[in-house]
Amino acid sequence: MMRNQTVRFAAIVFFLLIGEGEAAPAPRIALASLNALPIAIEKPYDSAANADATVEAAFTHARASGKRVLIDLGGNWCPDCIILANIMRLPELAPFVDAHFEVVMVDVGRFSKNLQIPARFGITHRLEGVPYVLIVSPEGKLINASDTVGLDEARRMEPQAIADWLAKWTN
Repeated sequence: MMRNQTVRFAAIVFFLLIGEGEAAPAPRIALASLNALPIAIEKPYDSAANADATVEAAFTHARASGKRVLIDLGGNWCPDCIILANIMRLPELAPFVDAHFEVVMVDVGRFSKNLQIPARFGITHRLEGVPYVLIVSPEGKLINASDTVGLDEARRMEPQAIADWLAKWTN
């Protein structure tokens, strides 16, 4: 009986210490509120880009680097999308994002274009909102299927909460 408990305890400690998929801690964001956010980019989505080629290039880089792919589906009309794009460019967060993700921005217009990108990962329903963020393994497995709209109200979030959301999807 005691041996079984010891083995069980050791197994629990092992998985807690080196558990698979452990997220990296988010960097601390100095910006206390979005009111102080510098807007460096007003149109983060290239409406003329070939989304299929851009996404495929991100996966090619991800397979070489071992990073996950962050596919940001949005539109230049969307304030939450613009806020997210600018938060990810903050000096405290940009190196973290670059270290963990191959980022690709996909313009979905007003939910009417490039919808083959989410469909590639089994998302064939109308997008609930944007930004609609997909975190995908280099092999093409959707990691955050249960939380793709976690940033769709970025304008109501604290900058640190956005950094924390991104951090929970690192590997």
